[in-house]
Amino acid sequence: MTDHALLLVNLGSPASTEVADVRRYLNQFLMDPYVIDLPWPLRRLLVSLILIKRPAASAHAYASIWWDEGSPLVVLSRRLQEAMKAHWAHGPVELAMRYGEPSIEATLQRLADQGIRQVTLAPLYPQFADSTTTTVIEEAKRVVRQRGLDLRFSILPPFYDQPEYLDALVASAKPYLQQGFDHLLLSFHGLPERHLHKLDPSGHCLKGDDCCRTASPAVLATCYRAQCLRSAELFAERMGLRPEQWSVSFQSRLGRAKWIEPYTETRLDELAAQGVKKLLVMCPAFVADCIETLEEIGDRGREQFVEAGGESLQLVPCLNDHPDWVAALKVLCERAPQAL
Repeated sequence: MTDHALLLVNLGSPASTEVADVRRYLNQFLMDPYVIDLPWPLRRLLVSLILIKRPAASAHAYASIWWDEGSPLVVLSRRLQEAMKAHWAHGPVELAMRYGEPSIEATLQRLADQGIRQVTLAPLYPQFADSTTTTVIEEAKRVVRQRGLDLRFSILPPFYDQPEYLDALVASAKPYLQQGFDHLLLSFHGLPERHLHKLDPSGHCLKGDDCCRTASPAVLATCYRAQCLRSAELFAERMGLRPEQWSVSFQSRLGRAKWIEPYTETRLDELAAQGVKKLLVMCPAFVADCIETLEEIGDRGREQFVEAGGESLQLVPCLNDHPDWVAALKVLCERAPQAL
């Protein structure tokens, strides 16, 4: 059977490090109502203000981590795509980005033109959030509806607690942990707290220190913070880490809204003050290294930690195209339920 495609979807990247390309990318990203969940006029005003200065600063950050082949996120996602081709026997393996190129719209149209009718849509996000998983699914729905495409979908659900994902995470990280460390910080991408409150059926979101750790199945299904903590706990358990050897934080805040805590930049200072000298940092919300890992943690985070009194910060690479991750992703995608 060769008519069942696999479509891997990641976040995306500017086309280049030029300020104009970065501005174009940021505008598309930030104007997504699943990213900044404000009414359109307020969102347009806020994004316009952000785009006054942010593109130049972001362009500088992208330039500091850009590879000869292009954006690290795109290059690494392409490598994963190529590796998956040897594992997915049902049809073509394609790659799309939610923002930037290659677009979901153009990729789905190309698959339909090739006679493909069944697609496994794989948002490459271990934990669920409207600003990641939902926006990918809704964009696929929009394309099918507006273009009248005859496509049926299976959708890879969040896999934050799946053994295949966790085992691949352990396999990729183990060589770095075996080199010795004082502390492991698991830094996840942050979200505004209001994103969690909107999806909370219990009304108890973020009330009390243990609300995420004692979340009911209904809450856990859509609670990003609870899923992050669950991923971290299951990883630490598999690695045999003691509670004092690791902690969790959240990075990449934007704007003045209250974001989920603890903040990564705060934890870096705290750990240095506590006498941690050799710090390892993993970013399990990302499956491919990108500006948030390479520049925010690998460059700025390292500089901050050393200035605060630490000696070294080692960024543990993301899963990228690690063989165990490729094999795990194949299994996860093949059991993805049909939807849409």
